[in-house]
Amino acid sequence: MANCKKIYLVRHGKIRTDGEQRSYIGQTDIPLDDTGIRQAERMRERLAQAGVKSIYCSDLERSRETARILSVNSDCPIIVRTDLREINLGEWEGLSFAEVIRRFPDKFEARGKDIAYYRIPCGESFVDCSQRVLGAFHEIVAEGTEPVVIVGHAGVNRLILCHLLGMSISNLFRIAQDYACINGIQYNGSMPQVKLLNSVAR
Repeated sequence: MANCKKIYLVRHGKIRTDGEQRSYIGQTDIPLDDTGIRQAERMRERLAQAGVKSIYCSDLERSRETARILSVNSDCPIIVRTDLREINLGEWEGLSFAEVIRRFPDKFEARGKDIAYYRIPCGESFVDCSQRVLGAFHEIVAEGTEPVVIVGHAGVNRLILCHLLGMSISNLFRIAQDYACINGIQYNGSMPQVKLLNSVAR
């Protein structure tokens, strides 16, 4: 591992949604909306002096589109990794919270009691997701010495940050991850430090 390496772990910009109801959006492929595009552009300005040499993203459109915007006016390669995808929410994908509570009350309650290990039918648990995401993250950290950007998702970023901070996955929702936020991570040898958390341009 590099002696000193900076990782900018960011979340994609705001996505297109119908209405104001909160929904389960994991691997449903939704693009950025106009606000999300502007958020990504502001994030590019904030990272302009960071010396970023490569950008990693998931294969979901909201992550790829954010990565493309961040790479404008630079020669940064974009490396797409399917293992950086958001958690797979199985049969709950695309449903509103209200609809899940109505249709699957027992499963909703069970997941609330065991947020780390509960696996939604046809989907993943957060522990499942963490295993694939952390494998990708450690490979990215080991690949070079230059600053890199990882365009993640809310769940993905929380899992990485839980790992780095020594937190239980059961506490992942204590970590805020707003649209287009930046988290700064610095490795000194093998020791990571979280230098910046959920920083958003206002």
